[in-house]
Amino acid sequence: MLHSAERILTTHAGSLPRTPGLLAANEARISGAASHQEFEALLQEAVVDVVRRQREAGIDVVNDGEYGHAMTHSVDYGAWWTYSFDRTGGLAIVDDNEADVPKRSTPGNVVLTSFLDRRDFATFHDAYTDPSSGIHLADPDLPPPVFPAATGPLSYTGQAAVASDVAGLTAALGETGAAEGFVAALSPGSAARIGNHHYGSEEEFLYAWADVLREEYTAILDAGLVLQIDDPSIAESWDQINPEPAVEDYRRFVQVRVEALNHALRGLPQDRIRFHLCWGSWHGPHTTDLEFRHLVDLLLSIDAGAYSFEGANARHEHEWKVWEDHALPEGKLILPGVVSHATNVVEHPELVADRIERYAKLVGRENVIASTDCGLGGRVHPQIAWAKLETLAHGAEIASRRLWA
Repeated sequence: MLHSAERILTTHAGSLPRTPGLLAANEARISGAASHQEFEALLQEAVVDVVRRQREAGIDVVNDGEYGHAMTHSVDYGAWWTYSFDRTGGLAIVDDNEADVPKRSTPGNVVLTSFLDRRDFATFHDAYTDPSSGIHLADPDLPPPVFPAATGPLSYTGQAAVASDVAGLTAALGETGAAEGFVAALSPGSAARIGNHHYGSEEEFLYAWADVLREEYTAILDAGLVLQIDDPSIAESWDQINPEPAVEDYRRFVQVRVEALNHALRGLPQDRIRFHLCWGSWHGPHTTDLEFRHLVDLLLSIDAGAYSFEGANARHEHEWKVWEDHALPEGKLILPGVVSHATNVVEHPELVADRIERYAKLVGRENVIASTDCGLGGRVHPQIAWAKLETLAHGAEIASRRLWA
């Protein structure tokens, strides 16, 4: 992966706004109104365009906007995850999906409850159910999401889809001259947050996902691209455990997921793998987020060459201080979020520069690539998303002048 050898480089966390044409094409493909060939032609054209826009905004390390992870509506918090359902065999919709049922943990026995039973949702129930609150998640015009469960042995069926992902980005890199591109893929820990009606244990289920997703990881790396592992489950699952567990119990819960991921990554080139951690991209209070200091050593134990994490939003900006007490291993990079997906306010470039400098002074300027907290696509309006990428690039320019003065 590129390092910030002469200036602070820029990237982002993955998802970018889909165009109205791409949203409509996804809907037409799903409904059968458009052929696969028609959709692929439009998708490849859209990927070239989104890479070109990233370069024009000043982004150095680009991606395909996650355009291969289908969205049919402009606001979508789950496409980073739900795309995997169409690429995995052994899944089916069931009437008794235990992932939808609230569960209670006990000391030493940590289990995930349902998504709607999150502690943040419960604490701010009135706000989350008020359409005028600004954090309301349900669209009354859309059916509620339906998640599958594992009903048989898992298998990877996404060969054609990941081939499309890598072909589109490779072509866009060649056409735009971008030096480096990454493709995002799901982690075993995040993938396993669905019902399990087949495997005998949670650990067996995690490792089955690890073996399946390894095929996607390998396809991305074999194409000469950078692989980004998307894994909110490492931090976000804390809020999905009810009641709040002991930190040590949760760390043991996370450790199993880290080990499953490292199993999936075994033997793969760490210097072309980046890992993304976040506390969930939905807009909300997040008062039940776990502090980064409890997770940073687990993060660094993941077999990746770069680590992406939230550092700009109001709940986590102060946590740059963890790097005062934790040394970044030699040769590794951090991709701190210095622009937030959680606010419509576009950060001032001077603020972005200040955030970058904090990290650069602690881990070395060459080891910092400025990024966003999380994906911007489906979270903020497209005009705001692109303005945030531009201010990210301007802030990196200011920080570079100061750090290389």
